[in-house]
Amino acid sequence: MSILTGSANAVKYTLFGFTLIFLITGIILIAVGAGVGAVYTGYELFLAGKFFSIPTFLIVIGSFIIVISFFGCWGALKENYCLVLSFSIMLAIIFILELAAGISGYVLRNDASKLIQTSLTASLKEYGGDNQNATTRLWDDVQREFDCCGVTSYSDWNVTFSDDLLPISCCSVPVGAVGSFNCWANVTSVGVRHEYGCLDGFSSYISAHAVSLGAAGVVIAILQFFGVIFACYIAREIKIRNGITGFM
Repeated sequence: MSILTGSANAVKYTLFGFTLIFLITGIILIAVGAGVGAVYTGYELFLAGKFFSIPTFLIVIGSFIIVISFFGCWGALKENYCLVLSFSIMLAIIFILELAAGISGYVLRNDASKLIQTSLTASLKEYGGDNQNATTRLWDDVQREFDCCGVTSYSDWNVTFSDDLLPISCCSVPVGAVGSFNCWANVTSVGVRHEYGCLDGFSSYISAHAVSLGAAGVVIAILQFFGVIFACYIAREIKIRNGITGFM
């Protein structure tokens, strides 16, 4: 039998509904973290370790949310003071962690261009050679996917190639081309050579995913802030009606 009446009883069921929503948000956080992590994994040679820490952090937070949601659901239905109090404390901790993850996502967005420029520039000399290494394949993929050449311009490849040669991926191979094809830095390749460097397009693509991490963390943290308030209120009402003294 419920010991809560009136507004407290209504808030109890509101809390129960919120915990179900929290369960869903935990799944969303895991999906967002895993999805962005999968995107970053394709470009891991060009990305610093901090690009992977936030998606992993969100996956961990989402897993904890799923676990603590059961504390909230069971505590609300059974009107158990200890469970509801534990739920509110753990939710407050999760709220702080999510807010930190969200802020980190936005900070990472601002730092993305500088971090990526450093790694792209350092990898130019690793391109080519007798064996097609992972860096060579990734540079070709990026230049084809983003229609770009070099870091800020095609001239960046001067540190790797001589005689105005460029990687084939710096040019769009003409339709119907037969036999060998070379990509040049000089004027003869202007019509097919990619005009812009890869830094702007690639860093914008990576930054956009960092923003999605930040937005997910902040929005869900705001929702959970109200959950903390509801949980604390219910815990207080249960404590008063059960005559519980002290913290527990």
